[in-house]
Amino acid sequence: MNIKLIVRFISILTIITSVFMSTSILFALYFHEKTVLDFLEIVAIGIFTGLLGLMITKDAPKNLNRKDGFLLVSLSWVIVSLFGGLPYIKIAHLSLTNAFFETMSGFTTTGASILTNIESLPKSLLFWRSLTHWLGGMGIIVLTVAILPILGIGGIKLLKAEAPGPSMEKISPRITETAKYLWLAYIVLSVAETILLILGGMNLFDALTHMFGTMATGGFSPKNSSVAYFHSAYIDWVITIFMFIAGANFTIHFRLLSGKLSEIKDEELKAYTLIVIFAVLIVTLDNLSIYSTFFKSLRYSAFQVVSIITTTGFVTADYSKWNGLAKTVLFILMFIGGCAGSTGGSIKVIRIYTLFKQAINELKYNIHPKGVFTVTINKQPLRKNTIFSISGFFFLYMTTFLIVALIISLFGTDIMTSLGASAATLGNIGPGFGKVGPVSNYAWLPAPVKWILSFAMLTGRLEIYTVFVLFSPAFWKK
Repeated sequence: MNIKLIVRFISILTIITSVFMSTSILFALYFHEKTVLDFLEIVAIGIFTGLLGLMITKDAPKNLNRKDGFLLVSLSWVIVSLFGGLPYIKIAHLSLTNAFFETMSGFTTTGASILTNIESLPKSLLFWRSLTHWLGGMGIIVLTVAILPILGIGGIKLLKAEAPGPSMEKISPRITETAKYLWLAYIVLSVAETILLILGGMNLFDALTHMFGTMATGGFSPKNSSVAYFHSAYIDWVITIFMFIAGANFTIHFRLLSGKLSEIKDEELKAYTLIVIFAVLIVTLDNLSIYSTFFKSLRYSAFQVVSIITTTGFVTADYSKWNGLAKTVLFILMFIGGCAGSTGGSIKVIRIYTLFKQAINELKYNIHPKGVFTVTINKQPLRKNTIFSISGFFFLYMTTFLIVALIISLFGTDIMTSLGASAATLGNIGPGFGKVGPVSNYAWLPAPVKWILSFAMLTGRLEIYTVFVLFSPAFWKK
């Protein structure tokens, strides 16, 4: 293992995280909060530690092999979450367990929270809480590769280990340019949503924090009742639209912003759109008995459907009180997720779509044993090893979901809560069902369960393989 290079990269990551954390100082000053010195102290510690790490590893080689990439990405998320949790410990006086859970939930864009009275906390801390979403959404590793191309060929290995989805598509021959283009699309859409939310009556603080949660498909809100606090159809629809956008592939967003409208023909995007439309229609009709008009039912149903399938986790209604069909649809959507290359979590539409097409081919093989049937995506044939990889991912994902649910149930939780918490954290969704539903949180769970769920968040965010490969004996062999 190239320990020096790993330490050097994590040192850079710590400095970058500290710089972003320093923006909370501006909000502390604006709102006249006493957290200014607390944030200054933590930022100083982060920058000093990072610079010290750079000095110690100044002679580190620049080549990064595949194994180093997997280890580095997993370690980066853990260490940044530990460092990012310091404001919670220092300001909100949370335990290490709760601080790590909240920060891991932020960086992995899960949105599961242990905070019981969010609005009582300093706005500077809440800004940092939401900012962790925005950084983790596109991936802090991608950010680092975009602005610090010091690792040479190592950059592609990092992006492949961290980028969400079954494959990382390059939109430029240079990997650093690809990362920059993805971040450019991310920033443009973020600015657009912020402006629209301000036009809807939000102040800058609320607009920024809710934009962070939307574009990162994270779901942290500085309000106890989430987006429902605003009682605004306009805000609900703006966030619904941008959650849908954030659940699509950002490579497509960049190309659309560049004027390449042919990208709309992408098969995954079509499947994603059809799933959302179909789910919204079913839930809306099922909720007509709860809401007074069709359009009111459509507003709340569309918001919650898009929030769940994109793994955002914002809420405008207590969907645990909806009818059985609507709740079943939402539970199924938890396992679908957004598109590959989006900020969403869960299994991803492209994997579900590929397995569906492969299942159809298997039916054809039974009818025509000598036939030749190939799975194609966007008129391009998929290699067998890609299909095998997706099948393996699906098996590992569902197995992990069941194991995590079983472990949680050992601590006395009911089956709905165990299944809901497992699906919501592994899929990076946030709110689940049962006692971790839309009007509840994870504060009441025992410490061991919070660490297990934190591991589930990390595993889901890094697409299973990146974390699980570290537990393989073959990984550690020379």
